Amino acid sequence: MKAAVVTKDHKVKITNKTLRPLKHGEALLKMVCCGVCHTDLHVKNADFGDKTGVTLGHEGVGIVSEVGPGVTSLKPGDRASVAWFFKGCGHCEYCTTGHETLCRSVENAGFSVDGGMAEECIVVADYAVKVPDSLDSAAASSITCAGVTTYKAIKMTRTTPGQWIVIYGLGGLGNLALQYAKNVFNAKVVAVDVNDSQLRLATKMGADLVVNPRKEDATSVIQEKTGGCHAAVVTAVAKDAFNSAVGAVRAGGRVIAVGLPPEAMSLDIPRLVLDGIEVVGSLVGTRQDLAEAFQFAAEGKVTPKVTLRAIEDINDIFQEMEDGKICGRMVIDLQRRT
Repeated sequence: MKAAVVTKDHKVKITNKTLRPLKHGEALLKMVCCGVCHTDLHVKNADFGDKTGVTLGHEGVGIVSEVGPGVTSLKPGDRASVAWFFKGCGHCEYCTTGHETLCRSVENAGFSVDGGMAEECIVVADYAVKVPDSLDSAAASSITCAGVTTYKAIKMTRTTPGQWIVIYGLGGLGNLALQYAKNVFNAKVVAVDVNDSQLRLATKMGADLVVNPRKEDATSVIQEKTGGCHAAVVTAVAKDAFNSAVGAVRAGGRVIAVGLPPEAMSLDIPRLVLDGIEVVGSLVGTRQDLAEAFQFAAEGKVTPKVTLRAIEDINDIFQEMEDGKICGRMVIDLQRRT
């Protein structure tokens, strides 16, 4: 089968790969599509360690073609996900208390195990979430990572309807965060991005206030216009965004860190203490979070902006990603015939 495999020179090669037989509890998916995430770029570049030989992809949607012994949660013909949270141990304190993504024995698709950027993919059936029938596969692919990650992050803000959330970074994650915040949680949203085209898109999606920090001081504008947001979600990959987010929330506010910049953020400790500011990390979402995120998308409350591309475009896509030229989500069409 054709697969996008990481090479030693930090590139991706489209090569033929043979899959092993299914084990107990596993299923084989014939892949329909797989989104391209910024984390894939980190994996390719060995930012989290050398992953030479791994098949990329953790935003996959495929159709079950075969199930192994002991599988009861999936059957041939079902559409299911290949997500970053590929498998937990199932018995540790995190797995049994609703925090399974923090499992210390976690396996991640396209990182520690082969992912979904291939014509076929093996999944652990109980961890592959079914896709609602009414949800388009390309749209669903974005929900498997970008969608569920931002949905969970918005949940973690504890924002109630009518309260203010500021979202830093309106790219592949941020535009979905905005939609979940507005259309599911009924929040008022500030969108912050250095790209005016992203801000125009944010306005069309319902942002109540947009700010370009290259043109004005985001913290001052947000404090003046909103009195300080009740929460902030940072999907950007720049330290300045994290620092600004702490200044943009009001007393008692929560800052949810999602993006992964290489630098350390600067924290005003007296402000954190005196104003009761919380800074919390949020890592993707559980299987339950993904099922919920899928359903809201199926109901039309969230519409991912996706562009289908050929698997042979993957290195070009990564270059476009590094150059900041991508709007929405690039999705590899794994049923395209070249």
